[in-house]
Amino acid sequence: MSVSNEREMLIRRITETQRGMARLFAQHQSPLFSSNLTMRQLKVVMVLSMNGSASGQDLSHNLGVGLGTVTGIVDRLVAQGLVSRHEDPHDRRVRRVELTPAGASLIEEINNAGIQQYRRIMEHLDTETLRTLDDVSRKIRDVAEKLAPDKSAPGGLTSDNG
Repeated sequence: MSVSNEREMLIRRITETQRGMARLFAQHQSPLFSSNLTMRQLKVVMVLSMNGSASGQDLSHNLGVGLGTVTGIVDRLVAQGLVSRHEDPHDRRVRRVELTPAGASLIEEINNAGIQQYRRIMEHLDTETLRTLDDVSRKIRDVAEKLAPDKSAPGGLTSDNG
């Protein structure tokens, strides 16, 4: 078997394993699945969780939808008590959206549920396997960071992935 064919077979097997793990994780009762959030609402909550706050324009860009759609999504999240709107301290014409304590708590619950389940699995692995997993996980993260778009570069591309 050629190196190229072996690499493709390995990538396919790893991908299938990841899908299987995702299916197993989905069977676990996570706050993600018990919440009443739509996918777009969840995306807004996740963007706010990562960025702290965002303008309507920021959210529109991140979601790939118009401002009118963002307004409706944010209105529903405000009604659920997960986000709040406030005036931008640097530009009073801009309204910023941020997570409320309830929104931050929901994100924390979702993250913690996944981490707890993953930890439960890892606790059943031997130390040598954990060392290998740690090494491989770090390598995957390093490549992901290298391939991540550089938001400061024009067009969002780094010189490495150009």
